[in-house]
Formats: sequence, C-alpha cells, structure tokens
Amino acid sequence: MSGFQDNMRQSARGVGFLALVIAVGAALAIAEPRFLSSASLNGIARHMAANGLAALGLTFVVIVRRFDLSLPGVAAFAGMSMGAVIAAGAPLWVAVAAGIAIGAAIGMVSGVAISRFGLPDIVTTIAVGSICAGMAFLYTGGRSIFQNFFQVGITDLNDARLMGLGVSLWILLAIYAVAWFVMHRTRTGVAFYATGENPVAAHFSGIATKRYVALAYVLCGVCTALAVLLILAESGNAETNKGANLMMPAYAGVFLGAAILGGTSVLATLGGILLITMLLDGFALMGVPYYYSDGMISLILLAGVLAFSDTARGWLASFGIRRAFRRSAPGEKG
Repeated sequence: MSGFQDNMRQSARGVGFLALVIAVGAALAIAEPRFLSSASLNGIARHMAANGLAALGLTFVVIVRRFDLSLPGVAAFAGMSMGAVIAAGAPLWVAVAAGIAIGAAIGMVSGVAISRFGLPDIVTTIAVGSICAGMAFLYTGGRSIFQNFFQVGITDLNDARLMGLGVSLWILLAIYAVAWFVMHRTRTGVAFYATGENPVAAHFSGIATKRYVALAYVLCGVCTALAVLLILAESGNAETNKGANLMMPAYAGVFLGAAILGGTSVLATLGGILLITMLLDGFALMGVPYYYSDGMISLILLAGVLAFSDTARGWLASFGIRRAFRRSAPGEKG
C-alpha cells in the first residue's frame, strides 16, 4: 500500500511540475511575446544544455551530501585549456579529451582531499576553484583564444541540428539518459544514494563510501568541462570568464528540482534546470537587468535549499505543531 501511495505522490508531483512549467511559460509569453519564437526556444535549448550539464555534475555531489563551489574556476581552466589545444592545431576530439581529463583530475583532487583526508568540502572546493581560476591566466595572460575555432568544427556543436533540434540538446539528453540508468537501475546508483543517506550504514554494508564521494567530484569536474565546451562552441572563442555564470543556475536547478519532485535525482535536476533556463532567458528577453535576474535565481536557490533541508523542514514542522498545540490548549487564544 505504501508503494502505491508513493507512486501516486510522485505522479502528483509530476503533474504539478508540468503545470508549473506551463504557467511559467504562459506568464513569460504574455510579458514578452517573443519568448515563444523559434529563435527564443532554440536559445533556451542551447543554454539549457550547458546549464544542465553543470547541474548534472552537481547532482552527484549533492546526492552524497556534499557541495562543490569550484565550478567557475574549473570551467575557466578547462575552457582555456581546450582553447589552447585547439589553437595549437590539434583535432577537436583531442581538445575535448584534454578538457575532460582536466575536469576529472581536478575533481579527483577535491574528492580525495574531502573523502580521504576529511577536509571541509566548502573550503576545499573554494580553494581548488581559486587555484584553477588563476591557472586559466597562464595561457595568454587573460587574452581570449580564437585561433582555429572555426576550422576545427567546434562551432558545429552549437549550429548543427538533428531532427529539428540542436545537437547540444541531444548531447544533454543522451548524457542524462545514461546518468538516469546508472543512478536508478544499477548498484552504483544505489551505492551513491546510500552514501549520502547514511554513510555509516553504507560503510558497514560493504560500500566504499569514500570512493563514491571522490567519484562524485570527478563526475562533477567532467560535466563542468563538457558544459564549458558547449559555451565555447556558442561563442567561438575561449576566455577566462567562460563558465563564470554556471554555478548559480546549476545549484538552483538541482535544489528547485529536488524541492518540486521530492528529492535529488537526475530527472528532478533536468526539470529544475528547464525552469531556471526558461526564467533566465525570459528575463533577458524582457530586458531585466542581470542583477535583478541573478537576485531572483538566488531567491529560488534559497527556497530550494530550505525546502530540501531536513533541518529546515523539521523546524517548520515543529513550529506548526507548536502553534497547533497552543491553539488547541484550554484557555489559549488565537
């Protein structure tokens, strides 16, 4: 019976999410009719691809109950590294492999420091991200890299289409499909969730919890490198600030999706990042200054964190219980 109730609850959440997407889309279309134009929808798909890959990497980290604040620095260093490889005349696949390897290596450094040596995740990832941001300047001293970008074919990742949809969106959907299968249909996914929910019990059940924490950071680094690759494909050059705006939408997408759909998961992140990207692109079309749109996303992130936090939910629940008790107690008023 409980399984049936869980399925009904999840179905209700799914219907509620679809209703929210339709409501947000309708509101943005009323405020700005261009929102539903083909150019706008294509832009949403492109931006969703980059934001979605960064958010997917964070999903693994959040599932094991950790944080990663190194995204902007990792994106800057991986992006400039791929740009330098492309400028040197290497094929595109070599540049992509270099970016993935750099993202994985940086993620491994953070993951090992946190899981094996017990360093705090927030402080460690801030330090790693700052180091990476500084290393991004080593290639050109801060100047952009654009040599060979059009010749190597990287811009095709942004311009090419398959069945009417941009290739970047297909890349996003393919990677999410693989991630969903691993997290929800394999023992690896069970181990990830067990590590986050109860690491002590998971350890005594034979799960190498430290290994999965480190692996989460490696996957986050890889996804960040892939996200900045799509940003390079859209802009046609590499700069030290590429990917600087990835972290806030990514976190907001992860926590918003978890709050709406009842927990952190691959599909919840996909839904959350869809809503966040719709809002960001809608605000941009309406000419809303970036500091207002960033403020809105920050508020959404805060609301998602509060809704996702066990401590916050427990506090609100106890607050409601106390108020109900006071109202029902004899002699109490309002």
